Amino acid sequence: MPDYFKDKVVVVTGGTEGIGKALVDELISRGAKVATCGRNHDKIYRLQAEHPSAHLHTMVTDVSSENDCRRFMETTIKVFGGIDILINNAGVSMRALLKEADTDVIHKVMDINFYGVVYCTKYALDSIIERKGTIVGVSSIAGYRGLPGRSGYSASKFAMQGWLEAIKTELMADGVHVMWVCPGFTTSNIRNAALNKDGSSHGSTPMDEGKMMSAEECARHILKAVRKKKRTLVLTFTGKRTVFMQKFFPKLADKFTYKFFFKKGKLVK
Repeated sequence: MPDYFKDKVVVVTGGTEGIGKALVDELISRGAKVATCGRNHDKIYRLQAEHPSAHLHTMVTDVSSENDCRRFMETTIKVFGGIDILINNAGVSMRALLKEADTDVIHKVMDINFYGVVYCTKYALDSIIERKGTIVGVSSIAGYRGLPGRSGYSASKFAMQGWLEAIKTELMADGVHVMWVCPGFTTSNIRNAALNKDGSSHGSTPMDEGKMMSAEECARHILKAVRKKKRTLVLTFTGKRTVFMQKFFPKLADKFTYKFFFKKGKLVK
């Protein structure tokens, strides 16, 4: 029996590292035709070198640029003939308290995490409708529970999930499936690349990545959820517990969240 993804055209934004790269690697191994993008030319080149004989289309793209997103989708459709699945994975985090952060930091996070999804989805939409395909947003626990020190990141994920829920309902009659997945704490470069209070990269993370789910395992869970056309997917025990507590015991969730992120009144994670 052929794999569900064999010969399907799958677009993965932010596919040069972390969960995005794990998705690209897994999809290629399953026989999919993959299009991916990233902002770093060298990382794009290395990815192509790893998969020289694969059906792989790449482009240097900044998803916060509407023109970049439009060109990426147009060239993907030109190369492969259409798009079956769009996985909006590209994203950036932040780590700064509101009283210290420049508002430009929040603006930048929103441009990438929210508007990047809007742009890519809009320019892929006609093809996805034609093929009755799937649109996926890689969200976060921060899309269910606002996290201190990550106000802009939380806002972007809340916005993304609300937007996807809205278009999910809009597209029901078109046979298009829309879903969002929340990996929880997963080994990924997103924390190392998190923006600090003035918008530059932290370059380090206080999180213990040895205790987190691997990007490869996360990618397999995401693709299984896509194949089964799940509405949402929340991964890791910590993620599921957080979503449950936020829904049923929000005041208690406030206390636990504060305790997790602060030590002696100082943000530590």
